[in-house]
Amino acid sequence: MSPVLEAVLSRARELIGKWESEDCGVLSVKDFCRYAAALNDVDYIRTARAREAAGESVVAPALFLAGTLSWEDGPAEDELRPDGLASRESPCTRGLPVRQVHGGQSVRLVRAAVAGARVTAARSVTSADQRQGRSGEFVLLGVTTRFTAQDGEELMAVDETIVVLDDAPNARSGAAA
Repeated sequence: MSPVLEAVLSRARELIGKWESEDCGVLSVKDFCRYAAALNDVDYIRTARAREAAGESVVAPALFLAGTLSWEDGPAEDELRPDGLASRESPCTRGLPVRQVHGGQSVRLVRAAVAGARVTAARSVTSADQRQGRSGEFVLLGVTTRFTAQDGEELMAVDETIVVLDDAPNARSGAAA
């Protein structure tokens, strides 16, 4: 295995089972509607704004929490990794020449998120495995993110698989040979 992928695997295995929490703040109808607008869900926007105006509870779109990559404004473009991810979205790879591809996602909806609720996201690396494919070696990372409401009840859990490839110049030229 390449030294870069060995470093990813070592870092990941040290983090397995260690949870990192982030306060997502209080959910708002405005955020829900921005998400719905990105999906071109005009019906959701109309319904949400009508419910808000009537003083009724507004439920987030089903995949709102899973579809939000980060609760921060985001990095400047020159701070993005070559694969387009922010370094904080790339567990175990900071400073390493790697490319990442999302290999799948499983979402468990437990309870609807509503406007006005404070939400916390807790993320952990759950697995790290070395693999070999037709195009060479890679590391598969399993990552789980749990979203909970202020009462501690789980709203949603997202299990992701991330494929990490060595992107060092010698790794690319070796794979092509």
